Amino acid sequence: MKNIMEHSEKKMLHTLTHLEEVLSRIRAGKASTHILDGIKIEYYGNVVPLSNVANISILDAKTITILAWEKAMMKPIEKAIQDSDIGITPENNGELVRLNIPPLTEERRKQLVKQSKGEVEKAKVGIRNIRRETNDMIKKFVKEGIFSEDEGKKTELATQKLHDKFLKKIDKVLIAKVKDIMTV
Repeated sequence: MKNIMEHSEKKMLHTLTHLEEVLSRIRAGKASTHILDGIKIEYYGNVVPLSNVANISILDAKTITILAWEKAMMKPIEKAIQDSDIGITPENNGELVRLNIPPLTEERRKQLVKQSKGEVEKAKVGIRNIRRETNDMIKKFVKEGIFSEDEGKKTELATQKLHDKFLKKIDKVLIAKVKDIMTV
């Protein structure tokens, strides 16, 4: 029973961590290097994260600077940012790429909240699927005689409590993200 619960909790924690990473890439009107985490660059035949070919830093609350380690990478970095879905036009002065974070309009804020809620719903579905898989495993163990009926019921109840705990954590993450997005 303990191993099943540890395994389920580990998978649920991974789902929560993934959600937090995804939400960190959704910009909230202020500069954050996380919005560039999903951008990949072709570098000597390999596709690598932007952070592997450049130094990314925050200049001020509204500006991100990207300093390529090789001058030849400036154009590919600029193009990758333009082709991405972050919605910011890069400024390349030949020395570094600058991203000026524009203030978000009310309509854009609502779109970002909607996008965040969609990601949260995916995470909740993931948590529910983990609960279902765990309960299926418990039923199989009861059927095979590995668990008694009582142990099976106790484990299912513990799984439900774990499920509820993670859904509350996900809701808290969403509340914080919505507040971050909607703060002008």
